[in-house]
Amino acid sequence: MTLLDQDITKDHQIRAEKWFEELRNNICNAFEQLEQDLIGTNADQEAAKFSRTAWHRNDNPENGGGVMSVMKGRVFEKVGVNISTVYGEFPEEFAKSIPGADKDPRFWASGISLVAHMHNPLVPAVHMNTRHIITTRDWFGGGGDLNTAFPNDRDTADFHNSFKSACDKHDPTYYPKYKKWCDEYFYIKHRNKARGEGGIFYDQLNTGNWDNDFAFTKDVGRAFLDVYPELVRRHMNKEWTAEQREELLYYRGLYAEFNLVYDRGTSFGLKTGGNVDAILMSLPPEAKWR
Repeated sequence: MTLLDQDITKDHQIRAEKWFEELRNNICNAFEQLEQDLIGTNADQEAAKFSRTAWHRNDNPENGGGVMSVMKGRVFEKVGVNISTVYGEFPEEFAKSIPGADKDPRFWASGISLVAHMHNPLVPAVHMNTRHIITTRDWFGGGGDLNTAFPNDRDTADFHNSFKSACDKHDPTYYPKYKKWCDEYFYIKHRNKARGEGGIFYDQLNTGNWDNDFAFTKDVGRAFLDVYPELVRRHMNKEWTAEQREELLYYRGLYAEFNLVYDRGTSFGLKTGGNVDAILMSLPPEAKWR
């Protein structure tokens, strides 16, 4: 009997999947409220709401699937808050790169993935995801990072402090370790520069106490929900210039390069038969290259 065949694993799967759905709902509600509250540029447009689209892995319900929640509005130029729960077997070559899948290619994976691109260049874009993966091993991973064409020291500090508080509740070594991991991971090597202002990134978290690791992952999601809508609200009614908008589009080009060249989530989704539109949801709606 492998880990995937055990009853306790099935309980963990149910609890994790339910949490990711709950977090999705809370984030979507908060973002729709921001759309409603805009009084600055684009306030003459109608406030948007999320549109949800279900999909199945390899177009087969027996392989699991997910729900894309996408909104294109007057504050959020494009935001996706996607959840998925997929299962089956990894392709032989890909299985060699996944912990615990080299001897048994079966897997189960559930998570939430979010990317927001904003109309206002002064409002930072953001990425956040958390996930739970089970092979012959099981682990949590995820994090969040801030991405803006015009860095703001207060925004950056508040974003980091929110995640630091979540980390410190569980282990004082988490924040420095996961901040460093984020800085190293979200680095565009061919440009020799960081993608943004960082945050935290963690993977293969298994301390031997599943409940504690799950609680930490939930707190990462709550930390994001606590801080990011506040950062949007802080800047969304400010005026911006055509020059600032142009700089934003060039910055988005760097964001797109990272996601297409280096991002593990993009690779994982494409190699496991995920929904292509959901996987590439992270790409900005408009970008430029010099």
